[in-house]
Amino acid sequence: MGSFWQIKIYRSKFIAYTISVVTIGLALGIMTCAVLMYQWIEGARAEAISTFARIENELQYDTDRIEAYMQRIYSNDRLMTDVRFFLGNTAEGYQTSRLQNSQYNEPLVSFPEDMRAFLHSSMKGDLTQVSLHTDSDSNVVRFDDNGNPSFLFRVPNTDEIFRESMEKGFVYRKKLSDPNQISRQIGEFRFLIGSDPLFRKVQGYKLDIAAAISDSGEVYMISGMDHGTKEMALKATEEKRSSGYSSLGGMKNVFFMTFTSTKFDYRFVFLVDLSHLMHQKAGILFAVVGIVLLAMISVLLLIAYNMRDDARFLRHIIHSIKRVKTADFTSSFPAPYRRNEYGMIARELDDMVHELDKHIRTEYLLKLKQQETEMKALQHQINPHFLYNTLESIRSTALLHRDVDTADAIATLGSLYRDIVHKDNIISIGEELELLQKFLSIMELKYPGRFYYQINVDEALLRLQTVKFWMQPLAENFFVHGFNSSSEFNLLVVNGWEEDGRFILEFMDNGKCIPEARLEEVRQHLICRDDTPVRSIGLRNVHTRLHFFYGEALAMEIENNEEAGVKITVRITKG
Repeated sequence: MGSFWQIKIYRSKFIAYTISVVTIGLALGIMTCAVLMYQWIEGARAEAISTFARIENELQYDTDRIEAYMQRIYSNDRLMTDVRFFLGNTAEGYQTSRLQNSQYNEPLVSFPEDMRAFLHSSMKGDLTQVSLHTDSDSNVVRFDDNGNPSFLFRVPNTDEIFRESMEKGFVYRKKLSDPNQISRQIGEFRFLIGSDPLFRKVQGYKLDIAAAISDSGEVYMISGMDHGTKEMALKATEEKRSSGYSSLGGMKNVFFMTFTSTKFDYRFVFLVDLSHLMHQKAGILFAVVGIVLLAMISVLLLIAYNMRDDARFLRHIIHSIKRVKTADFTSSFPAPYRRNEYGMIARELDDMVHELDKHIRTEYLLKLKQQETEMKALQHQINPHFLYNTLESIRSTALLHRDVDTADAIATLGSLYRDIVHKDNIISIGEELELLQKFLSIMELKYPGRFYYQINVDEALLRLQTVKFWMQPLAENFFVHGFNSSSEFNLLVVNGWEEDGRFILEFMDNGKCIPEARLEEVRQHLICRDDTPVRSIGLRNVHTRLHFFYGEALAMEIENNEEAGVKITVRITKG
């Protein structure tokens, strides 16, 4: 160390490095301990949540079983009769009533035994007491840990055994109604779910301090009784927060969580005594502190080692300068390769960025060209039979009628195809509707007196840009698949309007509906992105061309009308 400690600049740097390393080491140590504490507390939080969920699930299961047993009573006349004998009777009166009303060919039904077999067993010992009350007194069935029943008869309703407390458990009340007159109450059941058997099921959970607290302030300690923490649990319930850190007086700093039951009037309180937690995890914390100290010492030794080499390097430079002063130009000092290496890396990075830029631009332009080529290819796939069919219709009309309508039809057809050939690929909705209207005029000539059309499109849509010649395939589908040649009224309606930030175009007809299986197939093929051949090539091409132009703003749907025909809806979200 003496080789650099004698040089002021390195001495100051070493002091600065030492202060920085110690500061960073202490910060890292504190942060590590804080992270560990946070993880331990989060683990305890998860355990508390799991414990409360288990308790609530057990209570839900118990109440569900009680509800099921009440249904069992109402559905079993003999069991209901025995319950009524038990209600408000003495032990002798209960047995006498049962014997007097028994039949020699039927076994006796015992309400307590049935309840023990069906209810107590399924609730896994949670049910500790059942009482059946009249207005003044009650008959009680108690179960010990082995499920053996004991009985108390004609106990006043004001007796201490009916006082509800957290130490005893949770009381679930159910009215007993007359099965012949359900609105008349003849008694009341009180099922006591014992705290001891219920909370014994969660004592295997890793809980530091846990308690159940009733709304009246009664406390049942589930765990942590050795902490003397009833007062701590009660004080935690006074917090307005449901979880957090709190100081409960003196050195008692805790993390607490409170949960409110949805089934009964109690709160589950969970506490982590931070000082107790640190005492439990002292070994881990000491290990962290030791590792941080070892790391700080190692870093300082490494700094001292590097500074010693730097000091030797500086002494070598000074020695070289003195040699130059004496005209000794034989240098043993290494060349500054670092700057050249960094410059090389910078040049390589610059070249790499340049190459990436060229690559991205090339790929982007190729993608645009590919999409443009695909759009043109799709546009050229539009059904070529349209021209031949239309010309054949005009020829047949001319041969049969020899009227001036033929000349008008030929003029309309010529105008239509001139527009198709000479208009740009991108036109307005208004221009696209003009092309559609010319096509529909020709169809009126082909089906005189049997085909009609209406176009009702708001002006807001007419200026919207779109691709050319996509409406005609939608209309042509109607004539190919939905037109009813035997009907005197075939109608095609085009509606368009603006709503809620989007434009909507509807193409509706009153022709034939599409079978549901075929309709689902068309929908799947409509959104398919691969090149699999499909029967509905017209709709598929229209959707693909519009999707190329509008992107994700386009939505296209096809469905049957309620009465007849098909509706195709095109939605374009404003962008």
